[in-house]
Amino acid sequence: MSLTVVGSVAFDALETPFGKRDKVLGGAATHFGLSASFFTEVNAVGVVGGDFTDAEWDVFRRHDINTDDVEVVADGKTFFWQGRYDYDMNTAHTLDTQLNVFETFDPKLSDRSRGSKLLFLANILPMLQKQVREQCPDAKFVAMDTMNFWISSMKDAVIETIKVVDCIIINDAEARQLTDEPSIYKAAQAIMDLGLKAVVIKRGEYGATLFTRDGYFAVPAYPLESVFDPTGAGDTFAGGFMGYLAAQNQINDDTMRRAMVYGSVMASFNVEKFGTERVDSLDYPEINQRFRDFKRMTHFDDIPFERVAAA
Repeated sequence: MSLTVVGSVAFDALETPFGKRDKVLGGAATHFGLSASFFTEVNAVGVVGGDFTDAEWDVFRRHDINTDDVEVVADGKTFFWQGRYDYDMNTAHTLDTQLNVFETFDPKLSDRSRGSKLLFLANILPMLQKQVREQCPDAKFVAMDTMNFWISSMKDAVIETIKVVDCIIINDAEARQLTDEPSIYKAAQAIMDLGLKAVVIKRGEYGATLFTRDGYFAVPAYPLESVFDPTGAGDTFAGGFMGYLAAQNQINDDTMRRAMVYGSVMASFNVEKFGTERVDSLDYPEINQRFRDFKRMTHFDDIPFERVAAA
């Protein structure tokens, strides 16, 4: 099944304890699309400026991502974000944000994009997310992202959007903020009560957790010696998760659990280099090997405990 993502395509300037990049390809739709493209056909919907060159377009072409719905504003500039990470890679320090053409982004979906069976609404204005959802009435499974800024400034709009999707993929701090619940479990249940089929809560270096109506599943983060750049890791996770689901004949608890592992696999590659560098050069044997690594890491024998009486 095909998959459409609506979100930002951007340039990032990044600085971490392991190095610095003045300008790399980024954006939620970019990271998501690259990750999902290893599993299914991807349509990207976004907007860029005239400063978007062939070098950037080639990244999408190499992964057969359909960019017909990425609008080009010839006299504008592409969305730009500059950030710094210290040794706590869970926290990004924003140094500069220039919305540029993204400030007036009005998603325009072709019949091809609207016809996708799966849809991911990346982190954009919640009212726009809802409008896009309404343009895709036949989508079989729709997931969304959001952020703390939207939750604090327009919480009602975020909740109204959540009510028309099937799944939300957010981090633990956003889940607590959205529900005013300190417990992740209670927060997830409160979000589920809005009518969702699934809630995925990302927990950075501690992995991610899936909540559904019938169960609970947790996957750890892949152990890495070095994390060069966590930018886009959450979107890469979502791309692996949704991409895998798009490649399945049905979506249920079992397929969503495997999708969680593939999402974690893809995110673990993303952080190994800056921007899109690592995922862009990835191949299928590497993905499959890391999936097997996850399986070994989380496997244990199903032997019940029996207490031995003292002699």
